[in-house]
Formats: sequence, C-alpha cells, structure tokens
Amino acid sequence: MALDESAESLGLRPGTGIADARAMHPQIEILEADPDADRRLLESLADWCDRFTPLVGLDGRDGLFLDISGCAHLFGGEDAMLDEIVHRLSGQGFDVRAGLASTPGVAWAAARYFEGSNRNVPAGAEEERLSPLPLSALRIDGKTRTNLESVGLRHVGALLCAPRAPLSRRFGRMLLTQLDQALGTVEEVTSPRLPVAPLSVERRLAESIGTIEGIEQLILLLARSLKDDLERRGEGARRLQLSLFRVDGVVRRIPVGTARPMRDPQAIARLFHERLTALENSLDPGYGFDLLRLSVIVARPFSTSQADFSGQSAREEEGLSLLTDRIRARLGSSAILSPALAESHVPERRARFRPLCDDVPGKPAKTVPSHGAPPTSPRPIRLLEKPEPVEASAEVPEGPPLSFRWRRALYRVARAEGPERIASEWWLEDTPAPERDYFRIEDVEGRRYWLYREGRYGDATAPRWFLHGIFP
Repeated sequence: MALDESAESLGLRPGTGIADARAMHPQIEILEADPDADRRLLESLADWCDRFTPLVGLDGRDGLFLDISGCAHLFGGEDAMLDEIVHRLSGQGFDVRAGLASTPGVAWAAARYFEGSNRNVPAGAEEERLSPLPLSALRIDGKTRTNLESVGLRHVGALLCAPRAPLSRRFGRMLLTQLDQALGTVEEVTSPRLPVAPLSVERRLAESIGTIEGIEQLILLLARSLKDDLERRGEGARRLQLSLFRVDGVVRRIPVGTARPMRDPQAIARLFHERLTALENSLDPGYGFDLLRLSVIVARPFSTSQADFSGQSAREEEGLSLLTDRIRARLGSSAILSPALAESHVPERRARFRPLCDDVPGKPAKTVPSHGAPPTSPRPIRLLEKPEPVEASAEVPEGPPLSFRWRRALYRVARAEGPERIASEWWLEDTPAPERDYFRIEDVEGRRYWLYREGRYGDATAPRWFLHGIFP
C-alpha cells in the first residue's frame, strides 16, 4: 500500500506482492496496514491546520485542502504561509509536499508534480504550468488515462490543444469538467470537515501557557473582543466553542451552550470557568497552548425588553438563565432537561424531555406536531411513564368498566366518558401494537383516571386494561 524512501530506492512500487518483494530484498521490513489509524492521523493533522484557516477539508487518504482566502496576510503572504506550514510539519517528522494555486486542481497538481520553489502558481498561469505535466495531474481515473494515452494524448498540453467535442463524445463529459475545474472556468467546491463558525476571535502567544488561570484570563479578553462583533450584528451567542491549540499539534475543543442569547464577557468567562473546572483533570496541556480561539457556533437575535422600575424581575430571569448555564457547563448538557412536544399522537411519545438548549442548531421548536391539531379530548396532568395493568370488569364488552383494581386497591366507577380510539404508529414499528380505547373514569370518591383497553373482544386473545394517567 505504501513505501518509505528507502524502499522506493530499492525499486519497489506500491502494489507489489509481499512475497515478491521479500524474494528480491529479504532485508525489508513489512508492517501491517492500518487504514483507520491513518485516517485518525490525517484528521489530527487537519485539526492542527485549523490554526491557519478554518476551511480544512480531507483529500483522499493522504492529503488536505486548505482554503486560505483572506488568511494569507496574517502570516506574511502566501509564500511565507506555505513555507511555515511545510517547515512546521517537516519538523514533526512528516514528508510534506505542498502546493498553492487559485484552484484546487492546480494546487493538487503542484503539491504532487512541481519541484523546488515553483509550488505557488499565480492566478492566470494555470494553463502554462499544467501543460507539461502527465495526464494523472488532472486526477482522472486510470482507465480514461490509458485510453487517452493510446491515441497519443500523453500530457495535459496535448489535451488542451485537442478539439473538445470529440473528447467529450469518446471519453465522457467528466474529463472536460475536470480540465475546466483545474483551469478555473468551472468552480470546484471543497467541503470543510468541520462547520465554519460565523464569528471567531483568537490570540496567538509568543510563549505557550498551560495553567487554567492563564487560559481563563485570555478567555475574558477574547470575549470582550467578541462582544463588539456581536453588538454590530445585533446578535447574542447561544453556543460557543473554545479551541486550544497545543504546541505539539493536538487540538482540544470545549463547547458551552446558553439558555438565551448572551454577549456579556463576564458571563461567558464564568461559563468557561465551570467547564474548565470540570475538565481540569482531563485537560492535558502538554508543553502548553500557543493559540486560543473563541468561536460563536450558533448566534441568535439579541433583543432587549423594558423591565419594571426596580428591575428585579429582569435580574431574576437573567440570574436563573446564568445558573442553568453554569450547571450545564459543569455537569453536562443533560443535567437540566425541559419538556417538549414531539411529532407523535401516541400519548407516551407525544412529549419528551430534552436538554434545555437542544433547539439551538435547527429551527425553532414546534408547539404543535405537524401530524395535526392537538387532541380535543382532555389529557391527564400526570401521565405514568409506563402504563400499569389493572383488572377491570365492564357491563358490556365494548363499554367502560364498572370497577377496576389497581395496585391491589378496588375502585368503583361512578362516571365514565369514552372511548377515544388511538392506534399505534404502524409506519414506525415492525410489529404495530394493538389499538387502544381510552376512557376517562371518575370513581365514587371523585378521583379521576385515564384507562384504556388494549385489543378487542372477539380476538384470539382477550383484551387487557391499563391505567395510563391521573387527572387533577
């Protein structure tokens, strides 16, 4: 699958059988391939490259795409940035081949086929620099490349001079698309592996830091810078992320969520204080962090409301929101839950508990499920987590019960209303549950219950009764 420089110098090539390689060179060392470990290593390198640009994408199993638009001036220009990346990765023991161009296709070819100082291809020179390269520089598949070489087209320049219509008819439209993408006439989109934050501020350090106190001081400074940007946009942060870039390339990302839009630097710093306190034992600074970045992952409109003259109600509401945020930052997002309607008509599935800020990434939470209007029949305030079986006797087979026994106590029915039939969601279940007929029951002492009969009389199995809820 892969060879180091020593093995290549012996004349071996990828794809050679192990037995043949050992027969030619008995001294070679064979290591078992581990694609998963290679993938993890490539992803860790992509994390490290986030210090240069947030737009980092994976290219196969051995490459990375970095979109440095608007970032190069922060590192002294394109050439200086390219040299720094190559130098720092080489210092970590990697054999790095880098290229820079205005299109991903030419940058890919420059990294693999250009030598020396010609790795930076200026805009407008793509065709000139690609012409002498072999067809493999266009990232075309092996079969198409072999067919092109069989008719005498062995370099990109020969392909550029050939008529386009015959090429398209004989070798397919994809060949011309890849050629146009390399030249920049057709846009090629590279997807970043991580979502790009709408707002970010960062601080590069001449000397690395490794203490929680030093990190918290920088968080406060970054939060103050972030406040100005949020105020200009009229927004507040609902989810933030602190990225800690370690000197040796390891990146640690720490997210926090807020119950409502926030942009107060002190409040943001308190949230990260709680989070860092919880992670103190697992936060390994190594040789220290030399770059900190504070990002707003999700932002929402920040609205101010008029409070009363004392301002007590506003302070109480703000204090409660900050308390819930600090608890979730210290104990995790599932420490505080809130009830929410779900898109289901089955009673036990109609409502669920979810983390308080689960509605942040997507659309606002729905108050009415999309399956239809809310039920017109009353629902009990207390719904049992799991319906409990009861023994019930009815006057007529399909009618309400006259009495029922629940938890070894007998209840005589004074009034009953129903039935309300609710069927299971057959499109979500492999074996749909039997239909339920719900009754609202009031016993002789005025207590009210919500019972249902599962199944019908006349079926192979006798119907069963369950108590599902209690009315106030």
